[in-house]
Amino acid sequence: MTPEEIAATLTELFDTSAIATTASGSWQVDTPTFRLLVLLSENNTWLRALLPIVPIQQAQPFLGQFLEANFDETQEVRYALYEGVIWGVFQHNIDTLVSADLSNAINRLVSLHQAGLDNVFNQLIESRIQQIIQAAKQQGQSLQATMQSLERFYAEGVMGEINQTSEAREEVLATWRRQLERLWNEG
Repeated sequence: MTPEEIAATLTELFDTSAIATTASGSWQVDTPTFRLLVLLSENNTWLRALLPIVPIQQAQPFLGQFLEANFDETQEVRYALYEGVIWGVFQHNIDTLVSADLSNAINRLVSLHQAGLDNVFNQLIESRIQQIIQAAKQQGQSLQATMQSLERFYAEGVMGEINQTSEAREEVLATWRRQLERLWNEG
């Protein structure tokens, strides 16, 4: 893939006014919601596309989930840590890169950016719910008994917010119920 083909691919994906060539072999795409960098290596053999996702301070509790996502979910892109920021990164040998692959990778990076912490947070919550299910089953509890325990914890104030309304508590318990029912047979 040539620099001209890279520029053409970026033009297909973004408004031309959003794309700037910052140096030979370097492009920056500025949109209202993100800044994408596309860089060629010094010897023009590798392309790297980078998109900041979230500061490390916000991501710290989810680092395990980011690494798990790299293994199984991010496809041709990866999460990486650099200078206090979690980035979405795509790297590819320029000789074998085609426009469709670059487009797909950039779309995937944008998707990771849009998700932010949502996906990794949901993974963490799901793993915690699975731990609760496993503990309940080890104690011989049924799904119904586990749900009753959670309802009691909320009623006694062990779980939930201090000033939580009864409507909010019922909404949270309904979410618990859905998740427990969904994951019960997996645990």
